[in-house]
Amino acid sequence: MPPDAGVEQYLATFDGDVRERLERMRTLITEEAPDAAESPAYGLIGYKLDGKPLVYVGGFARHVGFYATPNGHEAFAAEFSKFKQGKGSVQFPHTSELPEDLVRRVVRFRAAGICGG
Repeated sequence: MPPDAGVEQYLATFDGDVRERLERMRTLITEEAPDAAESPAYGLIGYKLDGKPLVYVGGFARHVGFYATPNGHEAFAAEFSKFKQGKGSVQFPHTSELPEDLVRRVVRFRAAGICGG
């Protein structure tokens, strides 16, 4: 899907490593769910598939926030336990590499739940 202007505006508020990490998260998500619609949501970048929430991503001073909605967090609780968590989110600190394989698996899990596959 073409980039959403609001998402581009959101990304423009970041630079350096934070921007790069957000762009990498976008790539991971869109590679695993190419039909997902991307738009600003709740002060984050939201992804919807078939009109239903897939995942959300946000940039912060010390981390990238990843919001996999309740069943995503439940299904990956053991792996998410390695990271600091907030209400409905997991925080990937800028001091560590992004857990790309985990992000990919979560997105595939959420997409399968939405699409029935």
